[in-house]
Amino acid sequence: MKNTAIVATAASAVLFFMACHSGNKATTDDFASKVNPFIGTDFTGNTYPGAQAPFGMVQLSPDNGLPGWDRISGYFYPDSTIAGFSHTHLSGTGAGDLYDISFMPVTLPYKEAPAPLGIHSKFRHDTEEAMAGYYKVTLEDYGIDVELTATERTGIQRYTFPGGKAAVLLNLAKAMNWDATVDTKITVVDSVTIEGYRFSTGWARDQKVYFRSRFSKPWDAVKIDTTAIVDADTGKPTGGTGTVAQFDFNTTKGEQITVTTALSGVSLEGAALNLQTEAPEDNFDKYRQATRDNWNAQLGKIEVTGDSINDVVSFYTALYHSMIAPTIFDDVDGKYRGPDKQIHQTDGWTNYSTFSLWDTFRAAHPLFTYTEPERTNDMIKSFIAFFEQHGRLPIWNFQGGETDMMLGYHAVPVIVDAYLKGIGDFDPEKALAACVATANDDEYRGIGLYKKLGYVPFDVTDSYNSENWSLSRTLEYAYDDYCIARMAEKMGKKELADTFYARSKNYRNIFNPANGFMVPRDSKGAWQPDFAADAYTPHISESNGWQYLWSVQQDIPGYIELMGKDRFTQKLDSMFTFTPADKADLPIFSTGMIGQYAHGNEPSHHVIYLYNKVGQPWKTAQYASQVMHDLYFNAPAGLCGNEDCGQMSAWYVMSAMGFYPVDPVSGQYEIGSPLFKQTKIHLANGKTFTVNAPEVSRENIYVKEVRVNGKPYDKSYITHDMIMSGDTVDFVMTDEPGHIWYGDNKK
Repeated sequence: MKNTAIVATAASAVLFFMACHSGNKATTDDFASKVNPFIGTDFTGNTYPGAQAPFGMVQLSPDNGLPGWDRISGYFYPDSTIAGFSHTHLSGTGAGDLYDISFMPVTLPYKEAPAPLGIHSKFRHDTEEAMAGYYKVTLEDYGIDVELTATERTGIQRYTFPGGKAAVLLNLAKAMNWDATVDTKITVVDSVTIEGYRFSTGWARDQKVYFRSRFSKPWDAVKIDTTAIVDADTGKPTGGTGTVAQFDFNTTKGEQITVTTALSGVSLEGAALNLQTEAPEDNFDKYRQATRDNWNAQLGKIEVTGDSINDVVSFYTALYHSMIAPTIFDDVDGKYRGPDKQIHQTDGWTNYSTFSLWDTFRAAHPLFTYTEPERTNDMIKSFIAFFEQHGRLPIWNFQGGETDMMLGYHAVPVIVDAYLKGIGDFDPEKALAACVATANDDEYRGIGLYKKLGYVPFDVTDSYNSENWSLSRTLEYAYDDYCIARMAEKMGKKELADTFYARSKNYRNIFNPANGFMVPRDSKGAWQPDFAADAYTPHISESNGWQYLWSVQQDIPGYIELMGKDRFTQKLDSMFTFTPADKADLPIFSTGMIGQYAHGNEPSHHVIYLYNKVGQPWKTAQYASQVMHDLYFNAPAGLCGNEDCGQMSAWYVMSAMGFYPVDPVSGQYEIGSPLFKQTKIHLANGKTFTVNAPEVSRENIYVKEVRVNGKPYDKSYITHDMIMSGDTVDFVMTDEPGHIWYGDNKK
């Protein structure tokens, strides 16, 4: 863990922010300029700094040109090379895929290194600028300034040349990390337009990306080279073709050339339509401003007021990162490629993909119910369509297909949360049927055994992944089953609700009262021998027994009764004080450690807020503040773990506002410690929910008293109805722990 280095780096955060935003004066309404896209590009965040519209299909960003875990998003802040600007990237998933349609401007002769780097340039961070929807850098070896912006389905690049012979290279053959090129093609349409495709495989199986690109100036010459693609294992040709094109230009000093590229997952015609519809002009500044306006509208849905520019930048960057994914996955005419590999048509809604649901169901999607209710409706319609075409709700769908990554069926809580909140016009009967069918797919990842035994046994494996993850599957399924029960109950389907409420209690079947931990069991009911709660084993997903001990969000009161309140509280304390013996031996996903608590991975994210349930809210405030202040900050290393498509940042957004959804479908948000003196959520219904904490500071982190609309408040949580009603919540903050303002324990 690099906590010491991280804290030291944070000291220079203000200077870093100012350098990255030179020439972009932040104003009250210019929320886009309060975003620092470099946050998370160092350490383990795995974010990228390039340009994207909110939830855009295009993520146009620089690639360092080298493979590896640190460069999983294409860009790693400590690197010093750029080998292209590609149009697709993943935000902090830890999965190395995409990097499609990669352009590279050069002056001739260009600089080329042996594979895998290839044609590249050095660059320096002091020439980089970035904000929401915009990125700029100077390619040192060529003296070329590169600027990037994007609409939802197009990426716009502007190159400023030093003069002389130059070229723009388009390399569709190169692949990095998990990605492998299958087939490519580039066709010249006219003197300024090309089109083509890149088909690949990897994490996104059978991925198809079509594109059309338009140059703002005719090229002087074009050269298209092809090469046979060779299988990396056998060395034999696969039958596919790798294509690289070079477009030559004679340039004058300061001359600018714009390249505008539209993507489509459907067809060449779809890419052409997207280009003509979203970016018909060669006008970089126009599209940059439009995207900036778009981001300002999105980010301005939440307004925060505080004394620290670093906290403000961290907040708006987190809000920005929460709006990177899921991504739009249809053309402007509504056509999209489904998981059945067929072309489908939407009917007045937008299709989305890139759902990291094991992560994002926890806080990102609950946040969307306030910032993105219309998109939430479309996302659920995307789930239903995915189910109809695939037979299961998405687990981790990506580029229109299923990756089967991670576990649970966590599209369910997203659907149920929206339904219980009355969001959208999706068909609840279809949605519930999809939830039930997915939960009853007996052949999928131990669900049949889970239903039969009441848990997933650790001695039975399946074909979906090499990990067993039996304990984690049991707990994740039980939570999702509870969500199904909530929806069925609301819809008047009592028998169905009773069935799934009973299944939601399956967590009890793996609780071992002898040691007070959740423990894997085999198919005969025997406990896993030699269980060690701090060990990382194949039976628990990316976590250990301490971290998954608390995954009973659906029944905290029942769990406290099962374990005993004193034992529950003692174990909660130990969670944050039992330090790993040798941090060097921790797996890559165990970062942001406070004792056994791992903020860098999602199963821990709600645990801090459980102190509210045992009458010790000052400990919730203490640890929430510690995480916000020490593990999030305005510098490249300012994320302590993978961003995971917005969940890491959504935790911060929710917590900084002063509350967090322990149970994401409950409509209740446990109170923690607000970060800002004032927070306003501007809601789609025209109302504004306000949180005031005028005395809050680095010392005054504890809540002494709560008032709602001027009246004393005696709950440990706020509710969805309070938010949607536009209530005003006033926190009286103090530097003294021990205060309880709610329930029978008030003091």
